[in-house]
Amino acid sequence: MKHKAGRYSKYIKPINYAVDLFVINAFALLLPINFFYPHLFLAYISLAWVVISLKTEFYEVQRYAKFTRVLSLIFQQFVFFFLVLYAFIGFFKQPNMSRLTLAEYFALTFVTISLLKIITYILLLRYRAFFKGNIRKVVVLGNNKKTQQLIDVFNSRLEFGYEFKKQFSPLGGDDLLRCFEYVVENDVDEIYCSIAELKDKELSELIDFADNNLKMLKFIPDNKNIFAKKLKFEYYDYIPILSLRDIPLDDTLNAFVKRLFDLAFSFFVILFLLSWLTPLLALIIKIESRGPVFFRQRRHGINSKEFYCYKFRSMAMSEDADKKQATKHDMRITRVGRFIRRTSIDELPQFYNVFLGQMSVVGPRPHMVKHTNLYGQQIDKYMVRHFVKPGITGLAQTRGYRGEIETETDIINRVKFDIFYIENWSLALDLKIMAQTILNAIKGEEKAY
Repeated sequence: MKHKAGRYSKYIKPINYAVDLFVINAFALLLPINFFYPHLFLAYISLAWVVISLKTEFYEVQRYAKFTRVLSLIFQQFVFFFLVLYAFIGFFKQPNMSRLTLAEYFALTFVTISLLKIITYILLLRYRAFFKGNIRKVVVLGNNKKTQQLIDVFNSRLEFGYEFKKQFSPLGGDDLLRCFEYVVENDVDEIYCSIAELKDKELSELIDFADNNLKMLKFIPDNKNIFAKKLKFEYYDYIPILSLRDIPLDDTLNAFVKRLFDLAFSFFVILFLLSWLTPLLALIIKIESRGPVFFRQRRHGINSKEFYCYKFRSMAMSEDADKKQATKHDMRITRVGRFIRRTSIDELPQFYNVFLGQMSVVGPRPHMVKHTNLYGQQIDKYMVRHFVKPGITGLAQTRGYRGEIETETDIINRVKFDIFYIENWSLALDLKIMAQTILNAIKGEEKAY
């Protein structure tokens, strides 16, 4: 068996750990925080940093990771570091510690480590693209649309650091042997193969070869439904189990981060925006038409539980409000209602739903109970949307699928975007969707009526 000389980038993670630990300890010693037990404090923050980073996977940035992934990791790491940092005062009875200086310490560590992480990420991309360093040699087994797309990625995204060497196709006994010989002779690091072009025997031979020669083996999924999903691999005792859907928000840490953000953001909107906007709009709405200021409607939330979703009333009162969705040139919409619907101001009371935990700032938009019952029977995977809390805005809405559902294609595409969001949630994705929502509201949208 051939022994590999070493793992790639094996020094990057330890160096990053060492530098970051040096930064958090150095600033703690330089600033006048007034702690009684400096050694205890240094040990506490160092241990806390390591434990949090293991949980958030702060140092697990793959070479193909997007920049938003880096920003998300930074945010998650420092949210928990902030909480742990101030918990030291209560845990160890430190009444004389300067809260202000502790805040300065947190700000310095946040800025310094964030800059270091971003600079390291960018430098590694440049290093791979321009200096051909930190490179992994790869071969591809198979010849189809997906393997060609992967090869195009290897050849065009030089910053990922993959050097495409050769493609083997079609697969057969002799072709597989030639591939094995080539991999050994050219010191290839990773093998990518198409599942659709492998027989069971060939797959077994390929796995044995990769294991015995310490080569990384990765599979390109075929068109079968099971391989088109984002699978989750787990062990029940010693039995491997594949789950067809991995939902990031099922993780307690992710759910806590999202809820913390929802609480903070909704509280800010309620306190600084709705506190003065509500009485102003209430007066205008009351002057123009009879009826309540707020319109509430039963909708389905997480796990299909019903709740009342709130809006500023934008239509004249009618008996079929819970059954009929708004359409273009809808005669029920008032003059002020047309304005607040076009600017999405009518949705702002839903921040009360967010604060109460019934909704999230970002998530699949909740539908009327009538439509949920209808689409749940007609549209494949529609009910998957209810694995998470509904949102004031969502990925589907930023991609043009908001407002009235005119055709079956509208709801099918909306469901696809919602499922993608559920399976790929990150705080960075939430922030991106929120930013896009604000831009769309400023520019105006065709279906904002």
